[in-house]
Amino acid sequence: MADLIQRTADGIDDLSRAVWDDSSQLEKAIVAVFLIVTGLAIPVVPIVMVARYVAN
Repeated sequence: MADLIQRTADGIDDLSRAVWDDSSQLEKAIVAVFLIVTGLAIPVVPIVMVARYVAN
């Protein structure tokens, strides 16, 4: 079970780094606006933060 959680956290961390850390300012703004407008920022941001903590 712990291995599954670790692999899931690693996958979320890799995805968030690809979308957020390796993006330009314009791309980050577009993603942020999309998350806020659709209401996905509320559940997605805490999940990504926890996944980054678990992955590292």
